[in-house]
Formats: sequence, structure tokens, C-alpha cells
Amino acid sequence: MGLAKPNRPQGRDARPARSKAKGGGSDLNGSAKVNGTLRFEFQSNFDTGCEVQERILREVERQGFNTNSLFATRLALEEALVNAIKHGNKLDPKKKVIVEARVTRDRVEIEVEDEGPGFVRTSVPDPTAEENLCKCSGRGILLIEAYMNSVDWSRGGRRVRMVRLNEPHELPERS
Repeated sequence: MGLAKPNRPQGRDARPARSKAKGGGSDLNGSAKVNGTLRFEFQSNFDTGCEVQERILREVERQGFNTNSLFATRLALEEALVNAIKHGNKLDPKKKVIVEARVTRDRVEIEVEDEGPGFVRTSVPDPTAEENLCKCSGRGILLIEAYMNSVDWSRGGRRVRMVRLNEPHELPERS
């Protein structure tokens, strides 16, 4: 399941929904940058998650990331946001998702944290195992870990820190 584009009226008078970014009090369309870091705190909502994703990806594009690194970042960020909203916070609008992103020409570092119960990474079933191949979900973590150069889970599985280098390969070079 991915983040859908927000349903909003189109046209000249259409205005994007606003969501406050903690720290600067700015909305997603304004400057949510504090000391070089894009920071967003929002209620568990796919539309807002999509706006956060779009804002971060605009900065990744602005920094000149190549097509493969942009694709990898988009995929991993979308999966991390869906996991936080759907699995972590269980779609509870009272629970928040916090996202921080630092983007340079060479790398993007993104942290996504939810207020859910967390999980143990090693207890997540392998989606490539025979018994899991036909399941409709369960591939998000695999995709995040495949497309990012570095992935760290912390705070009991409630926070993921992902790093993608701006390199020409879709899948990072592994040593």
C-alpha cells in the first residue's frame, strides 16, 4: 500500500491543506527547515504523509540527485511513512509521525518515527520465504533495506534512520 496523492480540488482557488511543522511553526508548503534540517510533525494521515514525502523529494531533486537515487529515496521514504502511519500508529489520528531529513548534494538522511508500540526487526517474517510469497503486505522493510545505503532501527523499532548516497546505481553497492 502506498501513499496516495491527496484528494484536493484542482484549479486556481485550490489551496493545499496545511500542517504545522514543529519548531518553526511553518506549514508544509512554507519553510520547515531548521538549521539545514527539514522537520515535520503530523497526525497519522496518508494525505499529510504524501505532502511530507513530496516536500523532501523536491529538496532531493533540488540538490541534483540522479534518477536512480531519487527513485530509491522515494520508494524507501514512502514505505517508511506507510509503516509509521499504518503499522506503527495503527492509523490513529491522535498519534503523530515525526520526520527529519537532511539533504546535501552527496547524500540524504531521513529519520521517521512513530508513537506506536515498536517492533523487533528480527521478528519480522521474511517476505521472500515460500510461505510469504502470496501475502499482500510485508515487503516494505525489505525494500527500505535494499534501496538505502544504510538503515538503522532504534527506539524499540519506532524510529528508522535511512541514508542514501547520490550514486548512479538503483541498488547500493555492497561490499
